[in-house]
Amino acid sequence: MGRLRRKRMHKNIRDTQRKFRTKRRTKDMDQIHEDLKEPEKLTKQPVDYDLPGAGQYYCVECARYFTDATSQEVHIKSKLHKRRLKELKDVPYTLEEADRAGGLGSYHIRLTKGKHAEIAEQAQAD
Repeated sequence: MGRLRRKRMHKNIRDTQRKFRTKRRTKDMDQIHEDLKEPEKLTKQPVDYDLPGAGQYYCVECARYFTDATSQEVHIKSKLHKRRLKELKDVPYTLEEADRAGGLGSYHIRLTKGKHAEIAEQAQAD
């Protein structure tokens, strides 16, 4: 790696890192689960010439547009699509589950004065 190669890396330039991180951002899994509740809405879209393939060839599971039917069929047979289908079999976390994991839900242990005293006595006895 020569002198010029090292200069063109943009290694520690923060703006460049952020640009590339958000440039190819796709939908998250929970957003795709919401889309799967009404897939007809996304598969039969009105013609939009700003999208690839005028918005007519869309993979709901991968949240991706294709230029024609053959490229969509090739994608459906691909390993990336099959991997995404396997990931979508898991049920997404709900807000209640996230609260419980953070200690805000029904997993909160509340001790009454009687039980607290019993636990303290057991600790002293040991």
